[in-house]
Amino acid sequence: MPSWVRPAPNSGFFSEKASPTDQVVVRSVDQAWRQLQPTPGGLDTKDSGQGQGMYFDSLDSQLAQPGPFWMRVFASGVDWAPAWVATACHVHGYGPDYDGEEHLPIWDECVWGHLLETYRALFVDRNLRADPRLRFVYVPGAFTWAEYDYETVAAAVKAGDLTFASYKKWYDHAWRDLADLFGPYRDKLVFTGEDYPFGPFEPQQQDLLAQEATAAGLGIRNGITEEFNFHLNEAPAYGSHIQPDGHLVVDENLPVHDGNHVVATENECYTDCGFDTDDVGYAVEQSNLKALQLRMNWIYVVPDQSRLDDFRPHWDWVRLELGHTAADSADAWADLRTAEDTYWTDATGPFTSKDKWRSKPFVRNLERWLVQRDVPGAVAKRATVDVRAKVFVPENGTAYEGLSTDRAQGSPALAFALDRAFFGGHPAPVLVKVTYWDAGGAFRLEYAGEHSPTATVRPAGTKAWKTATFALPDATFDGSLPGGTDLRVVALSADAIVKLVRIVRSTAPSA
Repeated sequence: MPSWVRPAPNSGFFSEKASPTDQVVVRSVDQAWRQLQPTPGGLDTKDSGQGQGMYFDSLDSQLAQPGPFWMRVFASGVDWAPAWVATACHVHGYGPDYDGEEHLPIWDECVWGHLLETYRALFVDRNLRADPRLRFVYVPGAFTWAEYDYETVAAAVKAGDLTFASYKKWYDHAWRDLADLFGPYRDKLVFTGEDYPFGPFEPQQQDLLAQEATAAGLGIRNGITEEFNFHLNEAPAYGSHIQPDGHLVVDENLPVHDGNHVVATENECYTDCGFDTDDVGYAVEQSNLKALQLRMNWIYVVPDQSRLDDFRPHWDWVRLELGHTAADSADAWADLRTAEDTYWTDATGPFTSKDKWRSKPFVRNLERWLVQRDVPGAVAKRATVDVRAKVFVPENGTAYEGLSTDRAQGSPALAFALDRAFFGGHPAPVLVKVTYWDAGGAFRLEYAGEHSPTATVRPAGTKAWKTATFALPDATFDGSLPGGTDLRVVALSADAIVKLVRIVRSTAPSA
């Protein structure tokens, strides 16, 4: 990255413990509901507690430590919640979940009411919501690991104790309740559910529920971008939608992307959490590219499990990418690939006809303000030199890394269009980095500018990915190339195969 780049406001790495040498400066403050309110009324801020198999120091002790923090209140577990709540509300636990824990029905209005009282005492009465050190809070504090999955909900439905109508009646006001409670600080709230949840209700009932939380003013978090091909491409709460040509488009005008909210993920399960892979570097890179494609601004990491030391240059780059917009980012890029999203092999969702997603279930590329376009003379074809299948788990599908020119079909080029918010059309110096297959054909760049085309890159035949860097002193990127594009990789005698194209500003953007 250029030397002038700085981390974006409201962005970074967070974890259980701070690790300044790893640029992890935001630690957790975790409390169990039973610890905070062992009896009705008031708060106990001096006692320790436990939840999810973890020990928690007292609230006072944790808050006395210096530095920024994020929070979880482990609320729903039968062993986390105050015993008096189950008695007062005449409820019992449902489960067990995959960690063997049973959970109280958080959708019960009595349980929810008492939890809101605790949140009010903690965040409003103590004014913790206004503490500038508090970066964000995972809500609502359910279920396993305070992640809002649907195991517990499904158990209640199976027991005959919950219908969609009663669940939805609670759900429709729950996130507004929290937003109202936090008032001007509602953008510190982070809903831990997901689009298209694996729940017990009909798809048309449950698929888009996460949007209700973001519509109420909350941020959003996902915990499984390690499965970078699966389930996270059509993600309405993030504004990400699969287009008919298989590309992904993100609506950056959503309030959740206003820079004040939290859009987060957790990338630490590479050789942990029951996952394993022979190529950790590939998995780390692709999961982080997926997070950045979704315009994340925060990533939960665990230094050892996230392999921060092993891939420090990459992680440093990710940290400087998080939270930036097209107007102030140091770079724009397109990760070229054809990847299978097996979630959509059977599920239809919004894709009820072939013309709504012609390549279903294959997604084209991960793109961040630089978009590869199929236009006359530059219709890409799938590359087959680097094929990865079932990384971590079978549902992660098959990915064909890289795209190829198709000279035999009259397409000797790959074409790209740059977001106008990134570049205003005035000549400026940039670097263009092209990661190419070193056993493919020779190529050069064409771009809108006085010195186009560039010198030729002649691969050496090593059957590996290599990167060529082009210094363009006068690029305009004004859409004047064929098909309204800004940049072309042109194969000269044999097909060129390209994995990543990245445009890097040589000078800082003006305010």
